[in-house]
Amino acid sequence: MDEFKRLNRELVYEGSIIDFYKDTIQVPNGNVVKWDFIGHKGAAAVLPVREDGKILMVRQFRNALDRYTLEIPAGGLNPGEPMIEAAARELQEETGFCSDNLEFLISIYTTVAFCNERIEIFVANQLKPGKQHLDEDEFINVEAYDVEELCQMIYEGKIEDSKTISAIMSYKNKYLK
Repeated sequence: MDEFKRLNRELVYEGSIIDFYKDTIQVPNGNVVKWDFIGHKGAAAVLPVREDGKILMVRQFRNALDRYTLEIPAGGLNPGEPMIEAAARELQEETGFCSDNLEFLISIYTTVAFCNERIEIFVANQLKPGKQHLDEDEFINVEAYDVEELCQMIYEGKIEDSKTISAIMSYKNKYLK
């Protein structure tokens, strides 16, 4: 494979979740091009499974899409926070449930063309009810669905979030054969 060489990475904007860079890259034929790069600080997600097999989902407004979405609970990492601890924290914050039984399911990169966002997804069982701890800008409804209902929503285009689709399909394949 021919070599790509990064000649420069210029920070254009530093944010709380992402940093935006302009990269200067030499491509294999020798040409020099500019590429956008978004550096993401990492995230974790959790697929919470109730005793009855239903999966807890969160419905929340997403500014990027200007609409509500149905997703699994997820959020960014705090500095130095292990992924599994972030998943447990997001489960409790967004749904009010907690679990001492989190198991790794899958790791995904959400948009490899221009961003390094990596999300580790865990399955949570033996859920214990508690209280939501939402951020001041979060307004989340918690809903429960069985896997077949969620798959149908994926096929109908009602669930389009990549981490959620990856989690549901991986869970179905691994646990419900």
